Amino acid sequence: MNDTFNLRLLLGSAGLRAAAVPMLIIMILTMMILPVPPFLLDLLFTFNIALAIIVLLVSLYTLKPLDFAVFPTVLLLTTLLRLSLNVASTRVVLLHGHTGPDAAGKVIEAFGQFLVGGNYAVGLVVFFILVVINFVVITKGAGRIAEVSARFTLDAMPGKQMAIDADLNAGLIGEDDARRRRREISQEAEFYGAMDGASKFVRGDAVAGIIILLVNIVGGLVVGVLQHDLEVATAAKFYTLLTIGDGLVAQIPALVISTAAGIVVSRVGSDQNIGEQLVGQLFNKSQVLMITAAILAIMGLIPGMPNFAFLLLAALLAGGGYTIATRPPASEVPAPEQAVASPALEASWNDVVPVDTLGLEVGYRLISLVDKAQDGELLKRIKGLRKKFALDVGFLAPAVHIRDNLELRPNAYVITLKGVEIGRGEAYSGMHLAINPGHVSTALPGAVTRDPAFGLPAVWVEANMREQAQTFGYTVVDAGTVVATHLNHVMQTHASELLGRQEAQQLLDHVGRESPKLVEDLVPKLLPLGTLQKVLQRLLEEGVHIRDMRTIIEVLAEHGAKVQDAGDLTALARVALGRAIVQQLYPGTNELQVMALEPGLERILLQAVQAKASDAAGIEPGLVDTLLREAGAAAEQQERLGLPPVLLVPAELRVLLARFLRRAVSQIKVIAHSEIPDTSTIKVTALLGGKA
Repeated sequence: MNDTFNLRLLLGSAGLRAAAVPMLIIMILTMMILPVPPFLLDLLFTFNIALAIIVLLVSLYTLKPLDFAVFPTVLLLTTLLRLSLNVASTRVVLLHGHTGPDAAGKVIEAFGQFLVGGNYAVGLVVFFILVVINFVVITKGAGRIAEVSARFTLDAMPGKQMAIDADLNAGLIGEDDARRRRREISQEAEFYGAMDGASKFVRGDAVAGIIILLVNIVGGLVVGVLQHDLEVATAAKFYTLLTIGDGLVAQIPALVISTAAGIVVSRVGSDQNIGEQLVGQLFNKSQVLMITAAILAIMGLIPGMPNFAFLLLAALLAGGGYTIATRPPASEVPAPEQAVASPALEASWNDVVPVDTLGLEVGYRLISLVDKAQDGELLKRIKGLRKKFALDVGFLAPAVHIRDNLELRPNAYVITLKGVEIGRGEAYSGMHLAINPGHVSTALPGAVTRDPAFGLPAVWVEANMREQAQTFGYTVVDAGTVVATHLNHVMQTHASELLGRQEAQQLLDHVGRESPKLVEDLVPKLLPLGTLQKVLQRLLEEGVHIRDMRTIIEVLAEHGAKVQDAGDLTALARVALGRAIVQQLYPGTNELQVMALEPGLERILLQAVQAKASDAAGIEPGLVDTLLREAGAAAEQQERLGLPPVLLVPAELRVLLARFLRRAVSQIKVIAHSEIPDTSTIKVTALLGGKA
């Protein structure tokens, strides 16, 4: 019973929230048509003022523009509310203005009497000044900022999308995060576009306020003199004060809303609201406060100046500057403890430290990226890398052991595999690497370099140039992403070396939890663990993932009784994995555009294999040079056409050519005819040793 009641209550509250805006719009439109009594006008004018204050405070406490994405709609609704109130109050002023200054309610009377002292000349001047400030200064500036921001946001969208794709491919983010970031980019462009249009409403509201003021004054004089027989001076006093009060009570909230719009579109996104940013950036330097205090003190000593005001403010600023100067820093690095001399001990086996399978060494300026105490962002990304590697490749890579190395350059890092360096690069914390994907429009100032993972031309730029670089077509990533992408590339390239005996056993145990009988029939009954490891390593060497361990184990279990050679077992496993291999090379298509061998060259190579040639040593040197040269040229042509460089050969030649070409033309993938599914069609785009 209680659950049913709570559900009804929740649905009822949700329904009220959903109906609130339509009801408000209907009420606003109704006020333009039906007469509104003065008491209700007082409530609505008060609500308008409160709403403007709420909008201003929300804009001050907003961290980024998208946190207040409904603001363009709020601008439209508040503008429509003010105009409807102007129409309703105009009707009341013209109908009952002859009865006195409170004819249109107490709020209009207060703004007409108290704020301008009952002087309609002063009221007119104040009203026009407010309109000029709102129309010329705030609204025009906010509209211009929104217009420029919308244009630059749209120009930067391709670069931002490429950066998201790069992070996704590097394993730094998942599909959900990528989808959320793409949605934020789209919402950001829509927000600034909507703000550009919504600012026109406020500008039009200011123009309408002036016209309504003039119409009300002229109409009030005509109604008061001709219909109610008032003297011209009396009619001018009554109707002008009422009109000025009506204009002020509408223009002051309009000014507040326009200020909020300017704050939202002019702020730079950060993890602080506008108040914290202003205080933190304006009043956090003691030198600035001290110099300002000295200048004010000098001005306060000049005869004829308001000495007390200048000297008081100078004293306050000097006190604030002194407080900041004597305040201890937020974080102090403790002095290193003196090493306590210890007596010499005998060497033991504990002094033999095993070599880390996968290591990352960083210079001292990159320690903040990997320090837990400083919430190093690279630590989280490395965890994401291992998870993505396991999903893509099929086994869990060893943990990455991270340590600082003072012998490295301050911004350098080194990636090691079993204690041997296999990758090196530099990253600059706090800066961004702008990578040229090949179609940038303008060069950027900065330290020219190359992307350490793929060797693309790049330049290190300051963080505030990120948006500009993306607008020019660069793919922009931060220092942590540079190191993580390089590490991911190295892990993918050396996947076979990361699969040790321990990892192979853990993988087998993982499969055995779901298919225990399948694993028991293979290891150790038919094949030793070492043979299985060699088969998996050879698959990984040739870029074939081992996610489908069930198929691999079934093939080995089927042929393991007769075949014990790891190379032959690998060939059998590749045939069974043929569909996955082809899909990995040609995703989303059944037409395979491949390179092939000229028939004469193919016969020569087959004869070499049949003559028990275990490597390229059985082939003529001139033929080897020709094969290498044409293979490299054909691979480059395939990549220019946007096609994978794949060489299709008979099964007898696949192992020989794969091993031979891997060292010279590493990007070429060699597949056998027997590995291609029957549903695929083959199109030869290049012949090695001839013409296609």
